[in-house]
Formats: sequence, structure tokens, C-alpha cells
Amino acid sequence: MAPVKAAFERRMVVLRLDEILPMRKLPDKVVASLKYRRIAQSVAEVGVIEPLVVVRSPGQGAFMLLDGHVRLAILKTLGHGETRCLVADDDEAFTYNKRVNRLATIQEHFMIVRALERGVPEEKLARALDVDVKAIKRRRSLLDGVAPEVVELLKDRAVNPVAFDALRKMKPLRQIEVAELMISAGNFTSAYAKALLAATRQSDLANASKPKKVAGMTADQMARMEREMESLTKDFRALEASYGDDVLHLVIASGYLSRLVGNPEIERYMRGRHPEILEEFRAIIAAASLDQSVGGAGEPP
Repeated sequence: MAPVKAAFERRMVVLRLDEILPMRKLPDKVVASLKYRRIAQSVAEVGVIEPLVVVRSPGQGAFMLLDGHVRLAILKTLGHGETRCLVADDDEAFTYNKRVNRLATIQEHFMIVRALERGVPEEKLARALDVDVKAIKRRRSLLDGVAPEVVELLKDRAVNPVAFDALRKMKPLRQIEVAELMISAGNFTSAYAKALLAATRQSDLANASKPKKVAGMTADQMARMEREMESLTKDFRALEASYGDDVLHLVIASGYLSRLVGNPEIERYMRGRHPEILEEFRAIIAAASLDQSVGGAGEPP
């Protein structure tokens, strides 16, 4: 078996900032964003934790920056002269950023808990993350009352922290159902979690004896949402069960029709005798092609 080639040089290097050439300019809206301010505060408080990623520029002494444009800009603003870097073996056609999984909400929770357990003061963490101390306390208890299965389902998702407030108001089985619905819909906002809470039966609440309250919704509206959600969930489960077979049949049928219509003699005959059927065949082919292109949109080139 051929040895696996390392993606980076074995040792980190310390580079002067003027040796690192950015591959793009940061837009003004990024510099003015809350995320930029938080990273700047973190760098000022505890320094750069994740090193920049660079690649050697052929024939030059400089290095091209693959990952860390925000950190580089902040370091320059703070007056730093050098920083630690990982050196990649080659410059990929797609950016390094697309190959990095950024810190998810639950991962951030565990990071904060570990830091607190090691004696890092809450005030210092708050300054590093550019949030107030109340936010640190809230994130520390993020998973209190949340089922372990839900933690596993959402561990690599960027979930709005407020969504966990809605989840812990439900019983574990309902929490799992809601987490699966959020994943299926690709929607991890607090508004969606609250809507699913409003559509949850009273018997599925953690405190079933206490009437649920959702801001902006009356009891009648929530009861109607419960009925609609129950019906929608049944339809969704039925669709989910048959989706794989349906797509397989569509792909097979589309491939057959594509070859059929691609035959000049058959295409000419159908255009002259059965134009309406020919149009239907083309619509099926187009629908299958669109479905495949959308399904592959997230894949790297």
C-alpha cells in the first residue's frame, strides 16, 4: 500500500507578516462585522490559537495565504510583526477554507466547559469571545436537560443557542424527533425550534402539567399547529421512506428516456405523431437533471 502523503510540512514556521501574501482583500462589511470584532478581541486577549495556513510561492521568498485572512488583517492592525504558520504542500484548486469544519455550537460549549474546568476565569473567556459574562454562563449550561442522542445528532451543526431552550422543554423522544426534523429541513434557527415547540403535544413536554407558552401565539393557534404538525410529520415520514426508491426509479426512467429521445429517428417520429408525449419525456429528463445538479451543489469541484 502506498504511503499517505502528508498535506502539510511537519514543522510549523514563524513568518514575518510582510512575507505572507493574501489571496483576496477583505470586504469592508467583513471588517465591520460582529464576527471580525470577536476574533480581534480574542487575538488581543489570548493571541492566535489556530495558526495561519500558507503555501510556498514558487520562485519567490513569499508565502501565499490559504486560510487566515481575517487573523492576518487583525495581526497587522494590532501591530504584530510575525506569526506561526502551517505550510501546506500544495495550493489546491479550491480553497483551504472549504476543507475546514468550523467550530459548531456544541463543540464551542465543550471548549468553554474545558476552559472553565482548567481554571480560566469567566471574565477572561468573555473578553476573548467578545461577549458578556452572562453569555458564558448560558453557553456553559447549554446542554442541561438535552438528551444525549440530540447532542450526538447536532454535535457538528451550527445551531442557534436559543434553540436548545426550546428543546429542553420537551421530553427526550420528542427532542430527538425535533432534532431530526431540523436536520432534514436544514434549519437550525431559534424561530424554527420555537415553531416545533408550539406544534408539540402537551403530553410530549418535559413538564406536561404546565401549559406551554410561545411568544406571539395563542392557545388556539398552538392547538392548530399541533394538528397540522402531526399530519405533516406523518406525510414527511411516508415520503422519507419511499424517497430513495422514487429517486432510483426516476434516474433509471430518465436515463432510458434520454437515450430514447436521443435517437434521431424516434425523436423525429414522436415530434410528428406525438409531440405532447415528447414534451412530457423531455420534462421528466429535465426534472431528473435538475434534481441531480441541486443534490451535487455542495460538493467541491
